[in-house]
Amino acid sequence: MSTPTSWRRDFGWLWTSQGASVVGEQIGQVAIPLLAVLMLHASAAELGLLGVARWLPFLLLALPLGVLVDRSRRRPLIQTADWARAALSLGIAAAALTGALSLPMLALMVAAIGCFTVLFEVSYQSVVPGVVPVHALPLANGRLQATAAASEIGGPGLGGVIVQLATAPFAVLAHGLAFVVSALAIGRIRTPEARPIGTTDFRRDLREGLRFVRRDRYLVANLGFSALYNPFAEWVLVLFTLHAVQTLGLSPVEIGIVLAIGAVGALIASVRTDAAVRRFGAGRPLMWCAAIECAVLLAIPLVDVSWGHPLVIVALGAIFALNGAGIAMSSVILVTIRQLRTPDRLLGRVNASMRWITYGTIAIGAGAGGLVGELLGTRAGLAIGAVLGLATVVWVALSPLPRVGDPAELAIDERRVSAPVG
Repeated sequence: MSTPTSWRRDFGWLWTSQGASVVGEQIGQVAIPLLAVLMLHASAAELGLLGVARWLPFLLLALPLGVLVDRSRRRPLIQTADWARAALSLGIAAAALTGALSLPMLALMVAAIGCFTVLFEVSYQSVVPGVVPVHALPLANGRLQATAAASEIGGPGLGGVIVQLATAPFAVLAHGLAFVVSALAIGRIRTPEARPIGTTDFRRDLREGLRFVRRDRYLVANLGFSALYNPFAEWVLVLFTLHAVQTLGLSPVEIGIVLAIGAVGALIASVRTDAAVRRFGAGRPLMWCAAIECAVLLAIPLVDVSWGHPLVIVALGAIFALNGAGIAMSSVILVTIRQLRTPDRLLGRVNASMRWITYGTIAIGAGAGGLVGELLGTRAGLAIGAVLGLATVVWVALSPLPRVGDPAELAIDERRVSAPVG
């Protein structure tokens, strides 16, 4: 664990790495679907398949990589993930610029990027408690989420501008360069990593992480929140890009502007999470977030091209701002609870177990959303995905989460004892 005087410096480098990685992911979230639509003329079903390719690695790899993370030094794994994602992004851009890119090739390369994204996600969330003292975890997670939100403001907008001015392949190239920055920043952290503790029995280690999650009612509630919300949010997002281009007539820049406006809400909510939790506890904000982030998605299919471009952009921006605010605040609280409830030796496997389900189900949502959009049209598909997402609100209301006060009270003994002073 870092000392009281050094953790802020090392957290700064971790913060920089995470911020650069999120910028890259956000640029890619706009650039890759637009590359598929504008250069490869992808349909709704094909965009859904791209979404499956992006998220399926979480279903296939999260659990075994969680064991790897708990057996290894975590920061070198993050660097490996970043360098690999940078190289694959360069490959996509080069293939597109030379005319060699096809939809199957793009799907394969997106899936490969997804494999290393799994490694990054499981490793990075497991690094935070090793750098940041326990008492500062809510603040650190709030800052990380705020950076993610700020990146969501600039990333999609930047991606849209690059696509508009320099074409989609150059936006994918920028997507890859951000991962280079992330890899360099993580190498600047000086806090020694604890020696990994693990057995040589892979299946035993795997079962231990799953069993720990299953037996903790707060982690189960945490898991259900994300596992229900994420697939239907992806369902909506997959169809939104195609709907925005073909039905609403938005340009790449305008789509980027919509997503950037939406991320303003996420930024504001993430920096206010700590104050909200101090005033209301963790439970009530989680319930509010679930209701808001799900309900506002119902308004997307109501937006009509007859309103005119300015009003369409403002309306969609407001919808995504409210949605982003709910996602950001709930994410900070849920991640903090997960870190407080989990011993360090199990953190990689617990994060992986959670990601396996909460991100793995996104692949199902992407595929289902693309199929429904292909069969019924994007507007009907958006409406169905938004309605199904309301199941999240029911889950949270029936779980123990709304009754949580100070999240620090949920800390297991190991976390309480190891908290440094200052």
